[in-house]
Amino acid sequence: MTTSTQSAVLRTPYQESVARYWNTNQQDPVNLWLGEIDGLYHHHYGIGDYDPAVLAGPENTRDARIIQELHRLETAQADLLLDHLGARTPDDRLLDAGSGRGGTSIMAEQRFGCRVDGVSISEYQVDFANAQAEKRGVADRVKFHFRNMLDTGFTAGSRQAIWTNETTMYVDLFELFDEFSRLLEHGGRYVCITGCSNDVTGLRSKAVSRIDEHYTCNIHPRSAYFRALAESNLVPIEVVDLTASTIPYWELRARCSVATGIEDPFLTAYKEGSFHYLMIVADRI
Repeated sequence: MTTSTQSAVLRTPYQESVARYWNTNQQDPVNLWLGEIDGLYHHHYGIGDYDPAVLAGPENTRDARIIQELHRLETAQADLLLDHLGARTPDDRLLDAGSGRGGTSIMAEQRFGCRVDGVSISEYQVDFANAQAEKRGVADRVKFHFRNMLDTGFTAGSRQAIWTNETTMYVDLFELFDEFSRLLEHGGRYVCITGCSNDVTGLRSKAVSRIDEHYTCNIHPRSAYFRALAESNLVPIEVVDLTASTIPYWELRARCSVATGIEDPFLTAYKEGSFHYLMIVADRI
């Protein structure tokens, strides 16, 4: 792990507030209880239909069945992202931008055998993720750093692939993609999974604003992603609308003890069409 001073990493009062949110949010059952199932701690949502059988059976074990199913769906989302990173080899070096507690980075190492660096502005998350890498015996290949994904400090052209998994709503997209363009080699792959507001329905809806407020983030309109990608020589090769496939996750989560109260705004925004859940795959030219 590379350590940096707070003042060098957190450049604005907003970034300080985001870091404070994640540094103090250490007892979040919706992430911790799911991660405890197999040691893969995610900070993103799930996709795919849930097994309705989890809602049947004894009432006293129902919650545990739902939690296990939610974890299966969020791991399926991470697998889909990794499916689109291209043909990676053990010699590749990847970047997980906004790595949370490190689940997707560890999955990438398991699948490709490559080196992965994760960056986060939360020192708590960096320490947690590095402890998981150590526990799994992959700390020599998976490392997490207290760094800002807008200015990582890594060598130009040193990355064969980069991903962001629900982290782009915390940063300026133009600044972020400019940094990714610098880091990726020619032909390198960038995969983004994110929620974005729908330009067609106009300004952000009440439900989308409620999500922003809950996570101290700033959800971007769909159009902003493609403008910022184009300005940074990142050319989309595939765009997948995951909105319909993430709704079952939210419906199931709303029926579980780990529900946080943000489930209804997500479901409202998705179903009214003011919010989309997209995967964007782009290549560096």
